[in-house]
Formats: sequence, C-alpha cells, structure tokens
Amino acid sequence: MVRKHTRRAAKAAFAVSIGVALLIGLLASTAGAAKTASKPTIVIGTKNFAEEYILGQIYGQALQAKGFKVVYKGSFGSSELADKAITSGKMNFYPEYTGVIALDLAKAKNAPKTAAATYTVAKQFENTRGLTLLNPTPFYDTDTFTMLTKTAKRLKVHTIADMKGHAFTYAGYPECQTRITCILGMKKIYHLTNIKFIPIGTISVYTLLDEGKATAGDGFSTDPAQLNKKYTALVDSKHIFGFQNVAPVLSKKLLTGSSGTLLARTCNTVSSKLSLAAMRAMNRAYYVDKASAKQIAHGFLSANHLLK
Repeated sequence: MVRKHTRRAAKAAFAVSIGVALLIGLLASTAGAAKTASKPTIVIGTKNFAEEYILGQIYGQALQAKGFKVVYKGSFGSSELADKAITSGKMNFYPEYTGVIALDLAKAKNAPKTAAATYTVAKQFENTRGLTLLNPTPFYDTDTFTMLTKTAKRLKVHTIADMKGHAFTYAGYPECQTRITCILGMKKIYHLTNIKFIPIGTISVYTLLDEGKATAGDGFSTDPAQLNKKYTALVDSKHIFGFQNVAPVLSKKLLTGSSGTLLARTCNTVSSKLSLAAMRAMNRAYYVDKASAKQIAHGFLSANHLLK
C-alpha cells in the first residue's frame, strides 16, 4: 500500500504535533456555525483506544462546523461491541477499520488481497444491514507482531513464521484472542501452537515488553513507538492482519437529501487528509504530550482549514 507522505500532509502533521499545546483552553464551540433544524442528529460512538477517540472527535467537530447536531456517546469497547451498538441504534456513526469489518465482523472466508478489495467486502457487508461506509482514509492502522529488537535478535526471527517452534507470551486486548486478525490467525494460518496469551487493560503492550512481562505483543502501525528502534515488528508474510484503512460506518438514513450529501462530502474531505504521518503525530500528542482527543482533533481540523 502506498503511504501518502506529501509535503502538505507532513506540514499538517507537524502543525498538530507542535501546536496542540497552544490550543489548550482556546477551543470554541462550532455547533452554532449553521442552522441545524433540517439536519439529522449524528450520534457518534467509538471503540476503546486513543486513535478512535481522536477520530470520533475529528469527524464530529467537522460535522458540527457544518451545522449538524452531534452527540458523543463515548466508547462502546471492542469492534464486536461497537457493531452491536450501531445495529441496535445506540449510535448511528463510528469510525472502523475496513479489515476488521471484512475479516472479524463479516468473517469473509477468503481474505481480500488488496485494500480496495477489503473496502468492497466491508461495504457490501454493511449494506446488507441498513448501514454503509464513506470513503476510506489514506492511512491504515494494522496490528503488528511487536517485540523488543534485542529479543528478535536473540531468537533470530524476522517474520511471524519464524516464531514457529518457539514458546512465547503474547500481550493484546482481550478480543485479540478470538480474532483471525490476531491470535486465532497465528494459530490457524501460521500454525503457532505454543502461545500464552496475556490480556491487557490500561497497561500498554510496550510497557509489558519493556518490563519483560511479555515476549511479544499486539502493537499498531500508527503507534509512535513503532518508530523507535528499540522495537521490531515482525513481517506478516501471510497477511493475517489484513488491510486496515479507516472508514466511517453510518446509518444509510443519514445520507438522504441535501443534508446527506453535505455529510458525506464533509466526512470524505476529512478522511482524505488523514495520512499516516498525521495520525502518528496525533497519537503522539495524546500519549506523549497528554493532550485530549478534543484538543488534538481541533488542532488537526484547524491546520487543514476544515472548521469553516
């Protein structure tokens, strides 16, 4: 997949990274930017980690700037729980990863071989349930089989397949254990049979690796730590982690009429600016600079002139 590191995207990412502190306390409500009477209410939910919180705020604030009433419902937990929430009407909009939809929710029998094919499978699945997808982001955030570089050198491993024959501990969110895009894929596709799974909560995978409490763990390609040479992500030669671009999942009812056209255009414009560099910078602002998702989203939208 091509990573779109354009000069403009890099500039926007840089603005987010260094400018977020300047935005603290300066946020202004944009809900009154236009009349909301004829527009549907957007009920936004997210999954249970920082990138999702940021994305929820980015789409929400962009829509508020266009006059939509937005209600933030917070985290619904894992993809499986978020899926139940949107199909039951507890929310009508949330950002999701296309590979997760295709492989973990739709349980496609044959894994799509490209990002475009993954998006098609995901959208077809959602269309059968009164839902749909808007355009995907340029950035993707796949799981990574991450370990300390010194551990990888000691074990002489470069790919996930190289772990066959090794007994090891693997840390990840609880849902990792039952997903084909995580532990289940390692067992069924890579035939790694001697894995002891460590479910994580508030302690990060990287902390567990640093403290020697796990051999490897479920990192993500947009984690700032992935740029640190201290860590190594083994090559996923069999592509169990899939293609994971983000696309908003929403009720088809939201796309009716002129307001639906405005909603789709607004979100698609936002998605087009979400490069890998920008997402990594925003994740760093959350984890390292301790900025809030609301502040980070405002910084990103301002840098890209998307609050007008």
